[in-house]
Amino acid sequence: MDRVTNLARQQAVVIFGRSSCCMCHTVTRLFCELGVNPTVVELDEDPSGEEMTQALARLLGRNPAVPAVFIGGRLTGSTDRVMSLHLSGNLVPLLRNAGALWV
Repeated sequence: MDRVTNLARQQAVVIFGRSSCCMCHTVTRLFCELGVNPTVVELDEDPSGEEMTQALARLLGRNPAVPAVFIGGRLTGSTDRVMSLHLSGNLVPLLRNAGALWV
């Protein structure tokens, strides 16, 4: 869990995902189209990936635990939460407050 929280605090937006997950790709693409350069941690390519996956599953209360999005060091949620924030117009202000967007 420490590795997850440390990585999440290092950048404005951190996405924990798997390279083969289409929803992880979709969330990453959304952030890129908004002008955010998220840090993406591919759990299936990281030596500590399985441990981080288990920690995220406990944190989120579900499995699979990806994508798991952190904004400003705080767990935002998965695809459904990110899309809900985007559609309600609350994602961009959240990104600005976290320092991920300057516009």
